[in-house]
This record gives sequence, C-alpha cells and structure tokens, in this order.
Amino acid sequence: MNQSIQVTKRDGRRELLDLDKIHRVVGWAAENLNNVSVSQVEINAQIQFYDGMRTDVIHETLIKAAADLISEDAPDYQYMAARLAIFHLRKKAYGKFEPPHLYDQVTKMVADNRYDKHLLEDYTKEEFEQMNSFLDHSRDLNFSYAAVKQLEGKYLVQNRVTDEVYESAQFLYVLVAACLFANYPKDTRLDYIRRFYDAASTFKLSLPTPIMAGVRTPTRQFSSCVLIESDDSLDSINATASAIVKYVSQRAGIGINAGRIRALGSPIRGGEAFHTGCIPFFKYFQTAVKSCSQGGVRGGAATLFYPLWHLEVESLLVLKNNRGVEENRVRHLDYGVQFNRTMYQRLIKDDYITLFSPSDTPGLYDAFFADQDEFERLYVQYENDPDIRKKRIKAIELFSLFMQERASTGRIYLQNVDHTNNHTPFEPKLAPIRQSNLCLEIALPTKPLQHINDEEGEIALCTLSAFNLGEIKSLDDFEELADLSVRALDSLLDYQDYPVPAAYNASMGRRTLGIGVINFAYYLAKNGVRYSDGSANGLVHRTFEAMQYYLMKASNELAKEKGACPKFNETRTSKGILPIDTYKKDVDSICSEPLHYDWESLRESIKKYGLRNSTLSALMPSETSSQISNATNGIEPPRGHISVKSSKDGVMKQVVPEFERLKDDYELLWTMPNNKGYLELVAIMQKFVDQTISANTNYDPSKFEGGKVPMRQLLQDLLHAYKLGVKTMYYHNTRDGSSDNQTDLSAATREKLQENASAAVTAVVEDDDDCAGGACKI
Repeated sequence: MNQSIQVTKRDGRRELLDLDKIHRVVGWAAENLNNVSVSQVEINAQIQFYDGMRTDVIHETLIKAAADLISEDAPDYQYMAARLAIFHLRKKAYGKFEPPHLYDQVTKMVADNRYDKHLLEDYTKEEFEQMNSFLDHSRDLNFSYAAVKQLEGKYLVQNRVTDEVYESAQFLYVLVAACLFANYPKDTRLDYIRRFYDAASTFKLSLPTPIMAGVRTPTRQFSSCVLIESDDSLDSINATASAIVKYVSQRAGIGINAGRIRALGSPIRGGEAFHTGCIPFFKYFQTAVKSCSQGGVRGGAATLFYPLWHLEVESLLVLKNNRGVEENRVRHLDYGVQFNRTMYQRLIKDDYITLFSPSDTPGLYDAFFADQDEFERLYVQYENDPDIRKKRIKAIELFSLFMQERASTGRIYLQNVDHTNNHTPFEPKLAPIRQSNLCLEIALPTKPLQHINDEEGEIALCTLSAFNLGEIKSLDDFEELADLSVRALDSLLDYQDYPVPAAYNASMGRRTLGIGVINFAYYLAKNGVRYSDGSANGLVHRTFEAMQYYLMKASNELAKEKGACPKFNETRTSKGILPIDTYKKDVDSICSEPLHYDWESLRESIKKYGLRNSTLSALMPSETSSQISNATNGIEPPRGHISVKSSKDGVMKQVVPEFERLKDDYELLWTMPNNKGYLELVAIMQKFVDQTISANTNYDPSKFEGGKVPMRQLLQDLLHAYKLGVKTMYYHNTRDGSSDNQTDLSAATREKLQENASAAVTAVVEDDDDCAGGACKI
C-alpha cells in the first residue's frame, strides 16, 4: 500500500512515501539520549497516511508525539522533541537542514528588509567569513523542546501572519553580538563578537525578549522596562498616554507613576469645577496600554503606582477585583502601592493613617521619596491643619484592605519607597526614585512629562540581561561575563532609537543597566542548599557580592575608556558610597558572611574615574527568556520538577536541569514551609543589587487551620520583609485549588477581619526582639 501513497513536500513537489526516511529522522533525534524509544514515538504518533499528505504535517505529528512523552521517568524526550522541532524549523526557514553561509543569510535578509541594513554597511564580507567560521549550528541541538517553541514563537525573525520563519538560533546569537559591538574598533570587535556569541549561545548569558526578538531587525527599541511619570495636569497626562502608546508598541513593559494626580472633588481652575479624580485617568492609561499589540511577541502590560496615603486610596485598592461595575474598576492594569516608614509605624502603634490629595499638601509628595524625616514633619503638620481636606482611617483597616486585595487578585504589588531611595546609587534629593515597573525590579529616577517633546522630563529605560547561575563554575567566572554584558548593553544604549526625547535624555544621562540571574533554584540544588532553612545564606551572599563587584568593576573599566555617564554627579556612587554601605543593617542578623572582594580599591577607582552606568543590577522574573536556556525562572523555586509552560502553540513541558541526579535536592515551591527563608535570601541579594528584585510571596491555604491563610501570617511576612530592607514585592501566589473570597465583605465580616489583623500585628510585634512597647526598629 505504501508504494502507491505519495506525500506533498514543503515546496509543493510530490514523491512516494518513504517510511525508512521517517524512521531515520526519528532515530537521529534519539541518538545518545537516555530512556527514549524511537518505536514508542512512532506508535504514539498514530499517523494515518493518505495520498497527498503534507510532509510538514507528518513532522509536526512526530514532534508532538515525542513531546507528549516527556515525564519524570523519561525527561530526555524534551531533547528528542527539540531535535525534531529544530529539524522542522530549519526545513521551514531554509528548505533544508543545513543553514546557509552567514553572509548569504544576511544579504538575503537585508534585501527583504528583515535585517537592519547597517549590518552590510558596518561589516565586510571577510568579517562575515570570520564570524561564520566560529558559528556552531550544532548548539541548536542543546535546546529543550520548550526552548525551541519559545524561540519559534517569540524570538526568531518571521512573518507572524503566515508563520514563515527566516532564521535559526545561531544566526540570532551572532547577529545580536555583531550589532552590539559594531561601534568597537575593527581590531578588537570580532574578538568581542566571538566571546559574546559563545557566552550567549552556550547559555552562560541570558538575553531578554526585546533584544532576542529585535536586535538585528530594523526595529531599534530594546529596553525591557520603561518608567513614565505623569504630573497633575491635562498636558502631562496626555503626554504620558502618548509615551505609553509609543513604547508599548515597541515591546516594552511599562511602569506608570500616577501618584501626583489629585483626588476626586479637588477644585480646578480656581474652583470653577470639581476634579473627576484618578479613576477616569487610570482608565485612559489602561486604554493606551491596550491599544497596541507587541508584534505577536507579547501583549502590552503596565503597573500603575500611587501612595498608600492618597485620598482616593480606598477606591484605588479595589480597582482590580471582580466586585463592582466597570465604572469603578480598572482591571487591565496592575498596581503598585507605595509605603514608607511612617505608614508601618502607624500600623505597629495601632494608630491612624491620614489620607490627603497630593494637590492640597505642598511638598509632601516629593518628600515621600526624597526625605523621610521631612515627610514625617510635613505629614504631621498637615494632619493638624484644619483647613486641609483629609480623611483618617485606622492603619490596620487600610493595611487589611491592601492585604485582602493583594491576596484576592495576586497582582497588587508593593513598593517601600524609603528603602528604594535609601539603598540606591542615586542621591534622593537630586534624583529621587518615585516608581518601579511592570515586574518591580527597576528603580530609577523619573521626571514628569509636561508635553510629549519635553526634553527636561525623564522617561527611565532599563536594558536587561542575566547571568545563568547554573553555568557558573567559579565565582570569578563573573568577571568575563560581567565585562561582556556591560559592554554589550552599554553599546545598545547608543544603538537603539528613542521615540520620546525624555527617554533619550534619561538614557544618555544615566546609562542605566539591569543585569540579573536565572537558574537560581538549580544553583541551590547543585550546591546542596535550600531556600527555607538558612543553609543557602552564605552561598547567596558570596555569589551576589561577586556579581555586583564584577559588574561595578566592568563599568569602572568602561568609564576609563569612554568616560563616566554625564549624570554620574547625581549618584552617591560618585562620592564613593557603594551598595555595601547603604544596605539595611538588619541583614547582618541573618547572615554573618564577611566581604571577600577588594571593595576599597574599587571605591577609590570609582571616585577617580566614575562608572559608565548609574545602575548595573536588577533581578527580573525571566519567565520566557529562562526557558531558552532550559533554566529555572529568575530566583524562584519551581512548582514541580516538570513545569508546564504556555505558548501560542499550546502547553509545553520543561524539566528542571539535571533532574535525574538532583531531583531530591530541589526544594519545590509548595514544599517550602513558609516565606521566611525565601524573603531572607531576597534581603541578602538586595544588600548588593543596586536596583530591586522581583520577589514573590506564596501561600498554601491547606497548611493553615480552616484552609485559610491567617492575616497574622500575611502581616508577619510584610513586616519581616520591610525590616530586612526588601524594596518591592511582586506576585502574591495562592496554591491552586484554593481561592480567596470574592464576595462583598459585610460590615460585620470587615470588622472581624480588622480585629484579627490588630491581634496579628500585636503578635508580630511581641514576637520581634527588636520591638518593645509598640516601637519597632523598622
């Protein structure tokens, strides 16, 4: 029967079905893998051949059959499925398995306007010959199945309408390097390109979505995070919305600071009218965020920030929940609520928090970020001023509402603005940090736009990458990797375009970078330590000290060559004040590890030559980019040894690194007894990280009496994190199968919740050795 069946090849030609050819391809995909079966894949595929059947359909069926077999008993099916997928991808891109010569690929893609024409202008054919000589296309076979599908879905240059793919991964890596080092001297740049290519293509460095998807194409915006601040005027609000649209359309995640906008009922135009309040303008920003897709790479998303003491805060805290109607909800943004020392002290003392409109309290909003003592002085002054509109609310009630909404939605975030401004490279009175971003790891100065072409405003951009801790053999490996990362990302700042002048102003003046880590869970497992019991504290201290030291050293060396960033004078670092000087000293109570690097020599060199980059480190989630390296996400514990990842092609399974050898050494998310050990590791990291950290809290209701997480536990984690200097809190995760009550709280229920919360705060204070008589040393 097979002799009469013909198949249709990708180019439209027909030929006789050859079962041996199919068997050879599946056999090739299984070579040198453990516990995989060619026959099992072929049986599971259950292909019903028919005359004219397309070969790409046959191939896709085999890929899915192999992917479906991925399990803890047979994890290597993830590599078998990946090899089949790579074969399929290359046939789609090139019509054959072997990729073309690099120069031919670039010439064709530039002619089709898919690669940036500068590649052929900046490099000679001979240089492309040299690059081609160190390309190693066999590295494609090191990807896991989840990685290949993410590459194909998000990163490779393609036509997203027709699903045509035009390149494979090694071209991506080498051309990113070529673009980023194009401005280096001709006698050194090929060496940098080779070293960067090797580091990226062997997964030592992880690159974020905007760089992977965009560098080498005519689109030139590669910053992952964009921070935009609005002033309290229509012109500024309109400029903010316009800037949001421009950056959402170019693959960036957005942070919006809208905390200055005056409250509902405030007088405008000298009392001619009442202000409509925050919610209509938040809706306006939401519309701007959702107005553009991001080229099929990812959807537009943003987090909007406001202070806990804003007069409208009770309405703003519930904007995301499922109760209420569309008129009083803005559900398609996330929110970051801002706290400081005064707010926590009012909670601990069972006191009141007074709510104000920022427009009624001159100097208060700016002092909230720049000067905590001045904030306290003004706050009490305005509380005692009978002529200023205000509302008093028990601190415990306000904190309870915040915690309730955070637990219910999982996506009401937290920023401690005092820690953010006290432990930062920037001088708060010169360059205060008034917001973070979508993933809460970026902490940079902003200035509100007064109009879209405002060159005095500052839109903060942060360009990201990450070290793969799983590939770190010695802490001194950071030296080479830090040098490559800092040089590449610093070059990118000059290489990319800036659609808004305020973004160019901030980027050229501050040259901010954010380099983080992936594969932290694997790093702990292979070193035999755990998140929850303190055993990892010393290792984490040594690791992040080395990372930050070498990043600062690399930026210092670059400053010797190219000069410090122009606004270096607005940093504490310019005076020789380093992260090791400004961290929250309570961290010493949980980790006594000494410093191991020559910070004093570095300090003197920085004072003399400066840094090329105002910031260097930030710990991001790396949800999709970590999959490319078959790594665990950022600093997070995995939920299981096999994670289910989503893509436009459906769900994919990803197995933790070295599962068979280390499966008993991984500490999984829901086996952790509580958040304490994790938060303490975050605090140790934060000692060195100059921006901030995407840190989550996780709760399994089944571990608590009655299947409900008690308010005492939520507040205990909140206060513990604050005490240790944690700057931001990202997701609140509740274990699947248990959801928080989404019905309206009755007055009696709310009162009972507040009673429980008051008791919880009392218990937390009494449990803390540093607290006496309600005066916690926080």
